[in-house]
Amino acid sequence: MKIDSLGHVVLKVTDLARSEQFYTGVLGMSVVARYDDKGYKMTFFSLGKHHDLALMQVSGEQATGGDDAVGLHHVAFRIGDSMDQLIEAKAHLDAAGVASSPTDHDVTKSLYFDDPDGNTLELYVDVSEAWRSEPQRIATVEPLEL
Repeated sequence: MKIDSLGHVVLKVTDLARSEQFYTGVLGMSVVARYDDKGYKMTFFSLGKHHDLALMQVSGEQATGGDDAVGLHHVAFRIGDSMDQLIEAKAHLDAAGVASSPTDHDVTKSLYFDDPDGNTLELYVDVSEAWRSEPQRIATVEPLEL
């Protein structure tokens, strides 16, 4: 398994509308998709890839750490463009004793897992260019069988 590039970063924020205005208005980033389902509200921004940054709304009730705290949600690393590469990465993680959660994001297929300090990481493969004509497809979240 080899990491190809940094894929994207997801930040947790307490006011999604306010943060979206900051990233679009102040920083000039473009919104490519939104997600509002299963208790999550997210906005996805692109700097040329399907998404380079995503913001996830949380309550901010926890001062540090936890699902409701502001800050980093996860960092994603692109490892290629084939399911074989993702299957190989899963076998690699399994052999190292690292539990992962396979997830289908339609245009990407992913493995989510934690590093030794509990930071969530994502390894993914790009499997479709459909996001170019239908950007909202990047906001798909379904279980993935590997």
